[in-house]
Order: sequence, then C-alpha cells, then structure tokens
Amino acid sequence: MAKEITSSEDIQLLVNEFYGKVREDELLGSIFESVVKGNWQPHLEKMYGFWETIVFNVKKYSGSPFQKHTPLPIDGKHFERWLTIFHATIDHHFEGQNAEEIKKRSTQMGMMFEYKLKHIKGGE
Repeated sequence: MAKEITSSEDIQLLVNEFYGKVREDELLGSIFESVVKGNWQPHLEKMYGFWETIVFNVKKYSGSPFQKHTPLPIDGKHFERWLTIFHATIDHHFEGQNAEEIKKRSTQMGMMFEYKLKHIKGGE
C-alpha cells in the first residue's frame, strides 16, 4: 500500500530499492559501478541527504551533483532509464505531495543535466 513520504526511513527505502534496481540494470549498472567500485554505502548516504534536503527542506546535502556526471558516458537514454526506474520505485511505495515533488524535481534535474551534458560534449 502506497503512503506519503514523511521520514528519513522513507527516503532510505526509496534510495535503497532504487539503487538495488540500478545495480541490476543492463544500461545503468556498469556506469554506476565504474564510479562506486563496489562501495555503494557512501553514495547511498549522499543520496539520502540529497533527497531529504529536497523533500524536507533540511540541510543534509551540499555540493554540485552535476559536476560528478560530466565525465560519465551518459546521454538521453540513460536519463530516461534512470527516471523510469526512479519513478516506478516511488510509485510502488509512495503517493502524495512529497512523492509528486520528488518525481517533478527528478524530471527537471534529468532534463537539465541532459541538456548541459549535450552542450559540454559538443552536441546541439
């Protein structure tokens, strides 16, 4: 049964399940693994803080997530797959205002990252 996202535990469930799916994904898994090199916990911790900052408006994350993505071999199909898995994970467990806010913000971020990477890498 879907519920509202109201706690750190909810964010952890979302992030853990999402990245569990990413690890097994044929398109995304190897890209993430090339960065985390089997040590997923620091990345997961960072993502807990990132999404808590966005959803609960608390200062648990600071940094520039875009910069981490610039050297990666990613393009539109990767962002599309990421969003598909992420939104499906949200929809499986959650509903309500916070779930919709995370989906909206992740879509905006994905579009911005894709646009900026395309221009940095010499695209349109």
